[in-house]
Formats: sequence, C-alpha cells, structure tokens
Amino acid sequence: MQTKPFRIGTRGSPLALAQASETRARLMAAHGLPEDMFEIVVLSTTGDRITDRSLSELGGKGLFTQELEEGLISGDLDFAVHSSKDMPTKLPDGLRLAAYLPREDFRDAFIGRTAHTLAALPDGATVGSSSLRRQALIRRIRPDINVITFRGLVETRLRKLSEGQVDATLLAYAGLKRLAKEAVVTELLDPEDFPPAPAQGAICVESRIGDARIDALLDPINDRTTYDAVSCERAFLAALDGSCRTPIGGYAVCEGDHLKFSGLILTPDGRKEHSIETEGKRTNAEKLGRQAGEAVRAAAGPDFFEGWS
Repeated sequence: MQTKPFRIGTRGSPLALAQASETRARLMAAHGLPEDMFEIVVLSTTGDRITDRSLSELGGKGLFTQELEEGLISGDLDFAVHSSKDMPTKLPDGLRLAAYLPREDFRDAFIGRTAHTLAALPDGATVGSSSLRRQALIRRIRPDINVITFRGLVETRLRKLSEGQVDATLLAYAGLKRLAKEAVVTELLDPEDFPPAPAQGAICVESRIGDARIDALLDPINDRTTYDAVSCERAFLAALDGSCRTPIGGYAVCEGDHLKFSGLILTPDGRKEHSIETEGKRTNAEKLGRQAGEAVRAAAGPDFFEGWS
C-alpha cells in the first residue's frame, strides 16, 4: 500500500496548476484517496523562463517539458501533467503518455479590444500571437493585418491587450475556461476555417513505461474518447515532423466507434496550404492520423517545407 504522497510534476503557471489540480481531484475521486496523498511539485521550464522570443526561435515544444521529463526519468516525480499540445511527438526513451483527461472545447478564442471579431478588425490592425499556426491562419484570412509575436502567460497577454499593445489576441478557449476567464472572449473561431493545434484542449499525464503501480493509478482517469482523438492528431503531426516551427492544424472527432479527422498545413505567410479529411474506425486512430500526414506531405512536396526551420 502507498504510504507516501504521489509526486505530480507541473509547470508553475496558473493554467498548469489548474490542470494539475484537476488531475489530482480526479485521482482522489477515482481511488477514494485524500488530498494529502498527492503532492504537486512545481518546476520551472526553459519555455517559462525565456519569454522574449518565439518558440520556433528557441527550438520548439520540448522547452515546456524537458525539466519535468528529467524529473520522471530520475524518479523524483511519479508522473507529470501537461497541456497535450505542448508535447513533442517524440518522447524521451522510457516515457509515455499514459492518460488523457476528458477534453475541453478545442476551439481558438478571439479576444478583440478594437473589434469583436477577426473579420471586423480594421485594415492594418495588429494581432499578437505566439503560435505560428495562428499567425499563418490569420494571414490566410486577413493578409492586411499586422501579426506580431506575443508571448507570456494568459494573464500577461490579456494585460498587454488591455494596455493597447495590440488590437486583439488569440488564445485556446479550453485554457480560458479552466481559468474561469471565458468572459473575455469576443468570438469563438470555427474549427473548419480556423483549425486548432493538434491535441489542443486536452490534458495529458506522462509517466514511466513499465511502472505498473502508476499505470494502475492513472488508468481509471484515462478518457478513451480523448485518447483516440489525440492519438490520431499526434500521429498526423509526427508524420509531418511537426513542432512549433511548423504551421499545422488538425482535429479528430469521435462518434461512437467512428472517427473523423481534418488536417491542414500552411506556409507561414498563409498563402499556400494543403488540407485533408479522412475517417475510419477508432481502433485505427493512430494509423489514420499517420496516413493523413503522409498523404499531405506527399501532396505538398519537399519545396513546401523549405524555410520552415
């Protein structure tokens, strides 16, 4: 029987802490354990410490996970809680994504200061975003808009917006809901026109491969619908060698035993794109995503990817 607390690794942002707390609450309910059986361990990551440059300049998604994964490998942590869209497609040897919590709304939220919708922004307006995907999609829809890199915590970006540094910004609706800040949203963007990042809106739990004790702990909170959808999306991303250096959108929707997937790749200027839709059995979720990524890569050709890295 476990006598000492399970150690949950997380970043220290308000959103990361909210996600770790939700995971802890679900584990407490699933196993009838008290709160003091779970210790939330906060670690600062490189991505948290460096906020004056884009993620693509710094090297991609692993910037938000490396320190937590080192804690898992060393045994200092029992498992770690992440935003799934922050996870690299290739994990360190010995680690895996063992569970996903039920997914929140995966849409992007537009937060306008001078206009309530993206379409209503005046010519030459400035929109801030740290995401190459969002930047490319904005340029695709509104090439007249000035898009700038805009990093920081959710609270920081909202403050910069209120100070007038930009006319609008975009954030994941799921994160705003988890922080009880959904009232700031002025428009929810249709995923058919503005596809989210693969795995957006899903919280994942990373653990060591072969740790039967932790596997048994996490299994009851693993949401199979989210697991299948995100596995498809991450396979699409992996087939494209996708990271924060590449504008890629995609989402899967499960309906019973069936899964539908839509994916899109763009050039950073938003002028060229290739999209795909596919569907099949949920049991083939990962295969469907991988094949969709391979098909898009083949259709786009090698020249499409030049200059992305």
